[in-house]
Amino acid sequence: MINHNYIYNLLEETKNATKEDVRDILDRANNKEDLSHRDIAILLQSEDENDLKEIFKIARKIKNEIYGKRIVIFAPLYLSDYCANNCVYCGYKRENNFKRRKLTRQEIQEEVKLLEKMGHKRLAIEAGEDPINCDIEYILEAIEAIYETYNDNGKIRRVNVNIAATTVDNYRKLKDAGIGTYILFQETYHKPTYEKMHPNGPKANYDYHLTAFNRAIEGGIDDVGAGVLFGLYDYKFEVLALMLHNEYLEKKYGVGFHTISVPRLKKAEGMELSLFPHIVTDDEFKKIVAIIRLAVPFTGIILSTRETYEMRKEVIEYGVSQISAGSCTGVGGYKENEDRKSKSQFEVADNRKPFEVIKELIDSGHIPSYCTACYRMGRTGDRFMQLAKSGQIQNVCGPNALMTLMEYALDYGNKDFQDVINQMIDREIVNIEREDIKNLLQEKIDRIKQGERDLYL
Repeated sequence: MINHNYIYNLLEETKNATKEDVRDILDRANNKEDLSHRDIAILLQSEDENDLKEIFKIARKIKNEIYGKRIVIFAPLYLSDYCANNCVYCGYKRENNFKRRKLTRQEIQEEVKLLEKMGHKRLAIEAGEDPINCDIEYILEAIEAIYETYNDNGKIRRVNVNIAATTVDNYRKLKDAGIGTYILFQETYHKPTYEKMHPNGPKANYDYHLTAFNRAIEGGIDDVGAGVLFGLYDYKFEVLALMLHNEYLEKKYGVGFHTISVPRLKKAEGMELSLFPHIVTDDEFKKIVAIIRLAVPFTGIILSTRETYEMRKEVIEYGVSQISAGSCTGVGGYKENEDRKSKSQFEVADNRKPFEVIKELIDSGHIPSYCTACYRMGRTGDRFMQLAKSGQIQNVCGPNALMTLMEYALDYGNKDFQDVINQMIDREIVNIEREDIKNLLQEKIDRIKQGERDLYL
């Protein structure tokens, strides 16, 4: 699946690409044509300022053509910091000496109520890997608790899951529990580095970890989301490996990654960043996001609060389509007036509250979206990709984003904020080409103003 020598040779062969090579690739990328591995390798090694400006410009254009103005909002929910692994870079690693904890059902529901109070409707649950203290039954019970929790303004509508690689049977259980996307970071595709970063514990098995999506798809999960922890190894190798992995899944199962996450290595308890020789600079990070957008135009790109407000604002323009907001990366971290400080898995750089994130997105011309309609309408897996590639996704995602934003304004915003959203919706409705969609959206917006909730196309 990941041929190391092939990637090494590809990077060596493309070191001295010409300006004409780059121009040809960018012309094809501008038309959303498929890029070859060689094309991607050439772009990754481009350092020319004018070429980079063109890469960013085309990435912005493609992102707007496919995703429009909408940005999906979610939050992580950390369930347990028990872990049997000793990952060098992680604050939850086994050798770190702190009081471990997992949430009870009541605590999970308390966290969910706080998240819903912020406006969240979509969560990504996270947990350390510990087959004794955090087994699959605990995860399933947590999902059930989340879905059963109601607050004043509703409930969580979709739970995505980011937990350790597991068996086909366990993936079937997750599917039956009603999850959205199953997310797993390979951390690094470079096997020697992977083995160095994961010296012992269940995660030490590179091949078992790498083939997790095979088992997830065979277990019935339609949408899988990949990721690399950029900074563990050469980012050029990692991006090419991501593309090889995506291509492998497309050939074998008919659909590749639903999303790609781009976390960057950050300081955590028990590790020093100075010991990692492949730390990704800000300029390199921007290039990574833009090139991924060119390479897989229809795949969602997820950005967490590891990045600063300034960096998040910039790379949203180059391809990011989903962001977390108001995140806590510790178990029990959302609970108000908590007696103990939760242990974070890593340092968060963007500490703004969700409302501040929403307002800034709107001020920048974006449409924040809490939509979860595709999961419930069966627009997942290859069906979602077919809709996206046909361009028809705009007829549902844009209107659905506006409906969830109207909900948010009514349930969590003041009169001034509601006026801003009403004006935005009036402007956006005019731009909808299909008259039937325009009329349907207006009707549903009116129903939301009358008190109905969770309406979608």
